[in-house]
Amino acid sequence: LADEAWRLGPAPARDSYLSIDAILAAAAGARADAIHPGYGFLSESAPFAEACVARGLCFVGPPAEVITAMGSKIAAKRAMAVAGVPVLPGYQGDEQSLERLRDAARELGFPLIIKPSGGGGGKGMQIVTRADELEAALEGARRLAASAFKDPSLLIERYLPSPRHVEVQVLCDAHGHALHLGTRDCSVQRRHQKLLEEAPAPDIAPAVRERLHQAALSVARAVGYVSAGTVEFLYADGEFWFMEMNTRLQVEHTVTERIFGLDLVEWQLRIAAGEPLSFTQADLSANGSAVEARLCAEDPGRDFTPSAGRIDWLRWPQESPGLRVDAGFDGGDEVPSHYDSLLGKLIGHGTDRRGAVAALLQGLQMLRIVGVDTNAAWLAAALKSPDFVDRVPTTRFVADHPELAVEPVTPDVGELAVAALSVVLDLGGGAITDDSPWAVRDAFRINQAAMQKLTLRVDGSTYQLELAAQGALWRVHTEALEDCVLNVAPDRDGSGLDVRIGTVRRRLDWWRSGRHVFLWRGARRIDLELLDPRQGAVLAPAHDDVLIARLPGTVVATPVSVGQRVEAGATLLVVEAMKMEHAIRAPHAGVVARVHFALGERVTEGAVLIDLTENTAIEG
Repeated sequence: LADEAWRLGPAPARDSYLSIDAILAAAAGARADAIHPGYGFLSESAPFAEACVARGLCFVGPPAEVITAMGSKIAAKRAMAVAGVPVLPGYQGDEQSLERLRDAARELGFPLIIKPSGGGGGKGMQIVTRADELEAALEGARRLAASAFKDPSLLIERYLPSPRHVEVQVLCDAHGHALHLGTRDCSVQRRHQKLLEEAPAPDIAPAVRERLHQAALSVARAVGYVSAGTVEFLYADGEFWFMEMNTRLQVEHTVTERIFGLDLVEWQLRIAAGEPLSFTQADLSANGSAVEARLCAEDPGRDFTPSAGRIDWLRWPQESPGLRVDAGFDGGDEVPSHYDSLLGKLIGHGTDRRGAVAALLQGLQMLRIVGVDTNAAWLAAALKSPDFVDRVPTTRFVADHPELAVEPVTPDVGELAVAALSVVLDLGGGAITDDSPWAVRDAFRINQAAMQKLTLRVDGSTYQLELAAQGALWRVHTEALEDCVLNVAPDRDGSGLDVRIGTVRRRLDWWRSGRHVFLWRGARRIDLELLDPRQGAVLAPAHDDVLIARLPGTVVATPVSVGQRVEAGATLLVVEAMKMEHAIRAPHAGVVARVHFALGERVTEGAVLIDLTENTAIEG
């Protein structure tokens, strides 16, 4: 961790992490002599690199002119075509009017993909499969390109429906030495942003792999690259095409570090200090396989919608020789809506791919988090999918496996019993001491059976339980499942419960917050809610006619107006949150009755965005 932390400014990135003046002022105040830009925000900004040098600071990365050369996808693809590196057919012209882009798209044919020229991380990309989708896609890509990258230029390429994303790590010093550190496969993505990455990329013929290595080195040498960088390719059926070069450290650099035993950040610093590489290509050899999972605050069941808020409890898995943990948050931290949803990374390492997957899966099953939604269960399910384990996934993996995001949970009687007892016994809460007679919670009743009744709800299903104390044991009855007699006690470190049902002993991690109890089955969190029977008659269900914001953000498009008829699935509003655009779509056909927010306005979580009615009459 850093010895000092300097506040750059308010939460919006444009006022802090994207403010060159604010960062340079902090560097001057800290008397720093170098700046490492990380792998986001200004890490690929040529003006920032130039400003660092102008202030006498060492920019830990490539020279500004190299960032400029690779920063424009249009210019980079032109240069790579000249250098003989394969590129996909498409339009990379200087004429950027919407009319010219429309003509180029129609000439290329569908399907195609539109990309911001100055973008990265998959942001702003639009896939167009039909001519009637083109106009909205061009407008959306241009809008995000201008706001996120300050460059509205777009390029258009032939879209490969099911390729793999394969990349090569390069490391170059300022003395003319350029090396590659093998391949990575980053094909498992949602919205063109990576979720699972592995090294080396599996199932590539040795001759093709060597061609990939040499193509990446050709790219690096063509621009005079210095520092660590990544050359990305699309790969299909033994052929590959240049996508872009990331002139920075990648989020997934960790898998390369694990198999080569190198610290890439250390070598970035050494190269920036003028040191030559102390090893040759022949000295490098990969050891086994590594797989990384990006733990993100998002809900896969809602199309990976980001989740912001306070983390009530977070326990990362213990690191081991087979598991590395790069944690970005801890319990009590706030996950803001202004930035990327990444919470941390888990990296599994093994002698082969299956061993690496097993180590990573074990780490995910040890993770515990409450307060925000995460993709932990989805990641674990993906790692167990035959299409990941036995076959090599493509960029279609997420779209082809929607079942991974909506896997229902049916609690067993032991899990229901523990949740109910955590309420009855007030485990982990209350101010009553053990020596108080009021601390005895055995449901004693005069002239009645010592029994308590509770109702729990899980994923829309309700369970009525009856709990009766029998000395040190508890008998739990529910109509849906078999009765059981169990003994429950906190384990030694207090983070879980020892549960004995007959001759079977289980350990269950748990967390209770008010009327909510959280348990875990492997990587899957089971969310149980204690229902108050008095509320059932007065709580109205949510209505499809009212669309609410699931997280804070800014309105960036308002394509409909009051009184307009829309079809089911039509985009009613576009909100930008956590560095992504989220379309608010009509759940059914109807008429827009009211739009509560205007373009550019900030919305809060839970705010009503649109009133949509099935009736034709609109109130004034």
